[in-house]
Amino acid sequence: MKRRSRLERAEQLETVNARLAAGQPQRQVAADLGLAHSTLQEWCQPVVVGAAPAALAAWVETAEGVRWLHPLVLAAHFSITLQGGAGVRVVCQFLELSGLSAFVGASYGTHQGLNAALEEALVAVAHEQRAALARGMPHRDLTVCEDETFHPQMGLVALEPVSGFLLLEQYAADRKAATWTQALQAALVGLNVAVIQGTSDEATALHRQVEVDLDAHHSPDLFHGQHEVSKATSLHLARQVRQAAATVVAAQQAWAVERAAQQAYENQSPRPRGRPPAFAARLQAAVSEVVQAEVAHTQAQARQSEARELVRELGIGYHPYDLECGQAQPVEPVAQRFNDVWARLGRIAQAADLPTRARERLAKAQRLTTQLLATLTFFFATLQVQVEALALPPELERALVEELIPALYLERVAERSTLAEPRHRLRALSRQLLEPLRHGAHPIQALPSTEIARLEQVAGECADRFQRSSSGVEGRNGQLALHHQGRHRLSDRKLAALTAVHNYHIRRADGTTAAERFFGRAHETLFAQVLQRMPLPPRPARRRPRPPKPPYLMQVAA
Repeated sequence: MKRRSRLERAEQLETVNARLAAGQPQRQVAADLGLAHSTLQEWCQPVVVGAAPAALAAWVETAEGVRWLHPLVLAAHFSITLQGGAGVRVVCQFLELSGLSAFVGASYGTHQGLNAALEEALVAVAHEQRAALARGMPHRDLTVCEDETFHPQMGLVALEPVSGFLLLEQYAADRKAATWTQALQAALVGLNVAVIQGTSDEATALHRQVEVDLDAHHSPDLFHGQHEVSKATSLHLARQVRQAAATVVAAQQAWAVERAAQQAYENQSPRPRGRPPAFAARLQAAVSEVVQAEVAHTQAQARQSEARELVRELGIGYHPYDLECGQAQPVEPVAQRFNDVWARLGRIAQAADLPTRARERLAKAQRLTTQLLATLTFFFATLQVQVEALALPPELERALVEELIPALYLERVAERSTLAEPRHRLRALSRQLLEPLRHGAHPIQALPSTEIARLEQVAGECADRFQRSSSGVEGRNGQLALHHQGRHRLSDRKLAALTAVHNYHIRRADGTTAAERFFGRAHETLFAQVLQRMPLPPRPARRRPRPPKPPYLMQVAA
């Protein structure tokens, strides 16, 4: 006889109860269903589940109860182990504490196998959904953000920054350019895409992979330049501020000592014979020391504040559009702005007498200027090519380049802003640029709605072309580090399952997954697809009481 699943048993038990209630003999029912009479007798025995209510225990044994229990147990595995970063033992504890262990086996061995099956199903479903979404996919030019992660195996991570779709996430033996290229090309098989830009740190292998192997433009990560400036200045300037503050306190204490000495001398009665001490000169010298110390402290604080402001200035100035007026920024003004920043940082380094190592870090950050300006040039060049391909009338092309694309870019900058004031200001400026395009008299409103939607899509793609940070990859690496911290090792299957959850399950505030944003169309719900492939939750085993442990010094009969 075949082994029936828990759902099959529940469905047949409903049939058995109906036929027994109709008066049919038990042996005949068992024979008709292909069951042994003893098996049927066991099925018909009342279920004993300890502290669980009898009605609930009886309902869980029905087909409806089994179908309710199935997603509940798998949701615990899915949420706790794949999103919460915990292990299978936490799932077992959840089942024990919630009382579900009365209906589901809660042993570690049982759920370790169930968790492995869940990961395999996730990987399989993600692979099928990727193949289905890739069919008929329109061509896309991609920017790829890349970085390595270590826990402790070396992992290669590549992400499309606009959608957040993970193109590549796998372990590798090394991080050479050839390894990167081979892994990325394998990850892009079947996708109608072309990599035209890569954003990463200044690793030599990533430079070579993007510029030589992929023949694309390499955009440096602005954060790494800002980080070098901060490492070069923050520690040394903060130390000088503390030292200057301590000098001020010491000078003020010396001044107070001199005043106390003068007061004590003047309060003596009678006064000592001889010429009185030169209190005026000593007080004047103490006051001069206090003033000099306070000036030095103020200057140290000013240098520290200016250095912090200059780090922010690098980020504020590095945009294709001016954040104050929304107009396009030619490369020359941005270059002059960068040069002013480096000149002021040089003066700070000289005034603060920064060590050689700090000056080398500033020089390293300054060398990024050429690549940053090249990225601006690349942005405007690709924008012009993409707009000219639309073959629009001059008035519409000018509206697209001077108003629509800048407005959409400012809106994207506003969404990433962490402060309310610049966020509101940038959104207001974006609305101001869009206002003329929304008037009925504007030529763009005379176009068909499909053409307007097409122009808006192209403008959005142009606005997204400028990528100055690989922070999305850094954030993903942080998530993987949390999973590694809880498990101490991520297998290839576990890593692939986590990638599947990121691409096809996690949703943004607009309700879309990374795969939906990347491919441009919806897909089946990941959890629902996996649920259809997973085995039913196991029944709890009968608990066998353990024999009591005898005391070690129990007397043995002679």
